[in-house]
Amino acid sequence: MSFDLSVWALPDGATPEDVHAAVRRCREGRHGDRHPDPRVVAFYRAITATYPDRPVGPGTPWEVAPLHAAADHVELNLVPTCEDQVLLDIERLAGEHDLMLFDAQDGSVYPPPSRVAR
Repeated sequence: MSFDLSVWALPDGATPEDVHAAVRRCREGRHGDRHPDPRVVAFYRAITATYPDRPVGPGTPWEVAPLHAAADHVELNLVPTCEDQVLLDIERLAGEHDLMLFDAQDGSVYPPPSRVAR
């Protein structure tokens, strides 16, 4: 069973409820027609530079590859045995790119540190 996280590019002022609504729309297959958010693109490039998803090599942290990337989010399905450093890198990069982090296991939403400090 994978450990699932996703990062979301939502407007300033977005709440955990906004993230939950976006997750529901994604699960229903509703992704809307829009250009990819530059924050999502930058996050995807940064995380896959360290942990490639194409091609997947030995020791990859990804349970599902390639990663599901949409205009406003990236879904990260991790192997249960992934190293803590992978999670720390995801959290750090989400903060650097002003993305909300959704933990699918318990439904928790974490705003990036930059939003918490405001």
